[in-house]
Amino acid sequence: MNLLVTGGAGYVGSVCTAVLIERGHSVTVVDTLATGNREAVHPDATFIQGDIADVAHSVLSEHHFDGVLHFAARSLVGESVENPAEYWQHNVVTTLRLLEAMRQTNTNNLVFSSTAATYGEPAQVPITEDFPTAPTNPYGATKLAIDAMITSYAHAYGLGATSLRYFNVAGAYGGFGENREVETHLIPIVLQVALGHRESIKIFGDDWPTPDGTCIRDYIHIFDLAQAHLLALESNTAGAHRIYNLGSGEGFSVREVIDACRQITGHPIPAVVESRRAGDPAVLIASSQKAKEELGWQPERTELNQIMADAWEFTSALGDRAHSAPKH
Repeated sequence: MNLLVTGGAGYVGSVCTAVLIERGHSVTVVDTLATGNREAVHPDATFIQGDIADVAHSVLSEHHFDGVLHFAARSLVGESVENPAEYWQHNVVTTLRLLEAMRQTNTNNLVFSSTAATYGEPAQVPITEDFPTAPTNPYGATKLAIDAMITSYAHAYGLGATSLRYFNVAGAYGGFGENREVETHLIPIVLQVALGHRESIKIFGDDWPTPDGTCIRDYIHIFDLAQAHLLALESNTAGAHRIYNLGSGEGFSVREVIDACRQITGHPIPAVVESRRAGDPAVLIASSQKAKEELGWQPERTELNQIMADAWEFTSALGDRAHSAPKH
């Protein structure tokens, strides 16, 4: 297939691009490089630097794509609270322009990068797709709004689409991994401590109602995530919008993640306990049963040590660049 990947210079987009090319597909990446890295774009992909909101129609008209994988978005929860206008503009308005360009060029196959943040703070786990959606921040709200837009386009215009709601994505694949200017995810932050780029890792509360008192989260390997995108793309049906959760179905505590990092890296990883953060649920675990049954998705890399080892191999190879600004 000839495919368009928006945001393909970011973490998830770059790995998905690599897997698509590995499977023999032709890929064009569009990215502003505002938060992505130029070196993260696979060398065999065609690269267009620009905002998909501005270039969607011309790019789709010129290349006649078989499908679109849409990753381009702002994705920092705290920033979305401080500057919601930017999130509604970059996430919702940009996606509307992309959907319009797809409609006008008869490009009817879409996979959308959504998020578990659409569920907010669920009362129980594991989280299934029929749980109420109640996002607690503008980031999650923008993704939920986009899901609603996609549903309406599918029903009205025959778009075949899948939204994939990720939980905690981690690991690396094929030389591509996490390398952000502003890092908020636990595993890369812990690895930065191992590299000496941070003095310690903060644990936000050790009095949660969990076995070791720290929060529990569901971690999914980036390669397994990429596999799900390809399965969705290949099975989309005109006029239908499907939504799937993607996670490992298992939970690991903050202390377990830190201990795994110590084991993998051989570094002590100093940890400092601080007070709880407002809005943090004690446990978040996904049910991915629907994706397994309907997509035939089978995650292969669910062991925490493997996720950590792959992330460490990538992060340590970056050396001093691991905590630097993205290279444009």
